Amino acid sequence: MNTISGYRQIAANLQKSLASVAARPEIARETAYYLAHIRDVKSIDEFIKNDRLFNFAMKAFGLKDMAYGKAFMRKVLAEGIDGKSSFALQLADPRFREFAETFNFVRYGGTATTFTRAQQGTVDKYLRVELEDQAAVGDEGIRLALYFQRKAPEVGSIYGLMGDRALFKVVQTALDLPAASSKADIDKLAALIGSKIDIAKFKDEAALGKFLSRFAARWQAAESANASAPQIGLALPGLLSLPNATMLALQSLRKGKT
Repeated sequence: MNTISGYRQIAANLQKSLASVAARPEIARETAYYLAHIRDVKSIDEFIKNDRLFNFAMKAFGLKDMAYGKAFMRKVLAEGIDGKSSFALQLADPRFREFAETFNFVRYGGTATTFTRAQQGTVDKYLRVELEDQAAVGDEGIRLALYFQRKAPEVGSIYGLMGDRALFKVVQTALDLPAASSKADIDKLAALIGSKIDIAKFKDEAALGKFLSRFAARWQAAESANASAPQIGLALPGLLSLPNATMLALQSLRKGKT
């Protein structure tokens, strides 16, 4: 199964695919534990100290790699989202705001975990992330396409796309951006991407599907070229990789540019 057919098959049967993931014993076990115990959590400290619940929630929001940063996440939760200067609102990555909004102990206190968004809503997110991870085992391109399908409609600017490595990889592949583009400064690169795509169209299912078919075709072509070339390594030919300093700058951009 190639990238194009793999993505289309999962996307066309999304609910069936999610049900298959949910039925896996290890997933069913973690889901059952989460639903049985999250409602008993009454404070930020209780939440963070329960590794099993906390790690489940972090993965659901795509923050698995930040699960070790408990002091950071405590600050995200402790400042909530109601104040204009709250920590979560100052971060470019919207996942932190979504996390703080879902587990809003500041606003709702001990009842924060009684809402659907903190219970089944979080489970639904977890299953989608698991589906994407499972797809990556066979083809990383399928995972990227599914992730883009889920997240791109929520992004408000080109800078938002650039600040997320996975979203940016889809964009750079679909647009066939040359490696030399990595030398451009942030604003020039954003202008280049903005001249080629209209991110507002990602809210339209048909337009998004067309863009992802374009990505999948180019990803598959690059993968095939890699497979036929000796000693090619893991990097896709012709794809740029933004320097860490650039990614950090994008992540530090305030809400006005994200």
